[in-house]
Amino acid sequence: MRFGTPRAGTVVLALLCAMYLILYVDRVNISTAAPLIQADLGLSNAQLGLAFSGFAYPYAFFQLFGGWLGDRFGARRVLVACGLLVCVATVLTGAVGGLASLFLARLALGFGEGAMFPTATHAMARWVPRQRYGFAQGITHAFARLGNALTPPLIALLIALASWRASFAVLGCVSLAWVVAWAWYFRDDPRTHPSITQAELEALTPPRSAAQPAVIPWRRLARRMLPVTAVDFCYGWTLWLFLSWIPSFFYKAYHLDLKSSALFAAGVFLAGVVGDTVGGLLSDAILKRTGRLAAARSGVIAVGMLGAAAFLVPLLFIRDLTAVTLCLTAAFFCVELVVAPIWAVPMDIAPRRAGTASGMMNLGFGLAGIVSPVVFGYALDVTGSWTVPFLASIALLCVGALMTVLIRPDERFADAPGA
Repeated sequence: MRFGTPRAGTVVLALLCAMYLILYVDRVNISTAAPLIQADLGLSNAQLGLAFSGFAYPYAFFQLFGGWLGDRFGARRVLVACGLLVCVATVLTGAVGGLASLFLARLALGFGEGAMFPTATHAMARWVPRQRYGFAQGITHAFARLGNALTPPLIALLIALASWRASFAVLGCVSLAWVVAWAWYFRDDPRTHPSITQAELEALTPPRSAAQPAVIPWRRLARRMLPVTAVDFCYGWTLWLFLSWIPSFFYKAYHLDLKSSALFAAGVFLAGVVGDTVGGLLSDAILKRTGRLAAARSGVIAVGMLGAAAFLVPLLFIRDLTAVTLCLTAAFFCVELVVAPIWAVPMDIAPRRAGTASGMMNLGFGLAGIVSPVVFGYALDVTGSWTVPFLASIALLCVGALMTVLIRPDERFADAPGA
């Protein structure tokens, strides 16, 4: 059986899927290696939480500037430059000698990754038909969660074969390979790609233009995106908790060895792969069936948040490893239903400003990353309990679900008042 050459848009989406996977491996690898890093560097839980959060400071505040960079200079150059910084930061993490250097390495990684997701959204807005926005965001973020799931056993294997320091060097080289592939294949304007077909171009309606107006109405766009940013903060709080602490949770709370805790964490994270994909397909299906963006985006987001909160509640009362794992898995599936619709919202609201708008939204996620790991680590040191810190996640998920009514993805942003 012969297979034809894949469409250019499919290849671009595949490259973005690979980027999301690699970035999340580079982002959460420290969580699996954390017990060894903590012992090697002599860090407390609060200090380890501070190191976790080092990534989020530049990641959060680079969202706005990074999204603007993607809109202004195009996804090709911005992702190459940021990808190279990610490579360097990942390799340097394996050479740290204490809390200060570990924090700085994570800081550099945050700078590198900060612009990449908003810029990827900018690329999708040009290469993906609008009726497939949910699917595109769902499948790319599914690969991000696949990265979450693969990271614990992958890092455990690399540590067993070499050391935790060598594992970061290997991952830095993988990141470099992606940068080379992206620079070679991608074009900012689909019309200039040598492999694109006329059928693909006709599906990209309205026509995409590589050039964007230089002046951005920052204040009006920020006000329009503020409710989305707030909901993203509530979602991000719980996601950062999972990404930063779940491997250590199994390792310390249940006294599993590194290999076993990595496998348990991978099982939980695999649920996110399914949740991301289902959330995107469900959002697009609701939009196709009803034509209502509010139901397709806000409705799915609210259901995901409330479901996650419901499955986290039993963690406050049960201790059985199997039951706890099942609850965490179900909660992670539900919270990941949020990802595709919430990332599609900036593309719905401001398709011509998709990079900037998604950066404004993802600022909430970045701010949650600054606070959530530190608060969890501090609460763990103070209370000695691994379950009490989950209370904040339950509360914020409920608040976020209520706030989805303010998102209004069906109201398009106009560059000029009255336009």
